[in-house]
Amino acid sequence: MGVARAARSAGSADPARELYERIGTFLFDQRLEPDPANFAFAYALLHDPEGPLAKAVAALTDGGIRLTKRDIESLGCEPPVNARAAREKADGLVAQTQMQVEGFQDMVQAMRAETEGFGRHLAESADAIRRSGDELDGTILEEVSRVTANMLERVHNAESRLETVTREASELRSKLEEARDNARRDPLTDLPNRRAFEEAYAAQIAAGQPVCVAICDVDHFKNVNDRFGHSVGDRVLKTIAEALSQSCSGHLVARYGGEEFAILFSTGDLEVARVTLDNARATVASKRYRLRESDAPLGEVTFSAGVTAARDSEGFAPVFQRADALLYDAKNDGRNRVIAA
Repeated sequence: MGVARAARSAGSADPARELYERIGTFLFDQRLEPDPANFAFAYALLHDPEGPLAKAVAALTDGGIRLTKRDIESLGCEPPVNARAAREKADGLVAQTQMQVEGFQDMVQAMRAETEGFGRHLAESADAIRRSGDELDGTILEEVSRVTANMLERVHNAESRLETVTREASELRSKLEEARDNARRDPLTDLPNRRAFEEAYAAQIAAGQPVCVAICDVDHFKNVNDRFGHSVGDRVLKTIAEALSQSCSGHLVARYGGEEFAILFSTGDLEVARVTLDNARATVASKRYRLRESDAPLGEVTFSAGVTAARDSEGFAPVFQRADALLYDAKNDGRNRVIAA
């Protein structure tokens, strides 16, 4: 799948026809619609199979992962040499900034504790001077008291500034945490995105937890967009996201890209995962969708899915490939069904 297979599909003596066939192979493998934007992207990619765009796509599709529409939009035709490395660098900068904020907040809290103690000691000293004032010259006592009062005021001002800075640091840390969460969340459905899903899979495998992985794809979704527009298509995706989340409660449901959803079942029992997902499929298929604007029937909306159990310490790519192949089987077998193996 991906650039390598498209590059190997050459076989025609006509260079133009050969490039055309490679473009078709690439679009088919990536399940991309043959629209002008995707053709232009594939042409730019395959016209220079050793260029920076091809290297970035190869990194993203390593292990059989398909490109999403968002990937194509973000890559354009002149992406960085290694998109994955750029993402990892950005993640590292965010993590580093967050560590700095946390260290700064700890430092400020320590300084605040010290100034509070200093202020308390000054206040005690001032009281002691007042109590022994009959033994001191009045002018000296007045001057010492004035200096002490001035120092106390400065300490109070410093405490107030430190409190403000501490609050701002705490707010900044919250914003950084929110930004990190948003980078792993799909804005349309509010589900975790592909990155969050793959990270969750890696974490569960590393912890030795048994899991099953399902890949779901909305049937004939292009027809929905073509007939009713993308706004209706977006509402369909949100409805399916909600149905999957409710039916698969306790498991991680993510929007993997386009009209694809992925589910990470926190069980190694394949039959339990299959039944759970099939109940979700039946729930979606039973709904009678109607257009919000006219109340006209939208028609049946269904999805197909493939689900498989991960083996011990198995990486994500082979598990995804098995689930994806089962999804293809479900599509070829008539759609609106779940196949497990």
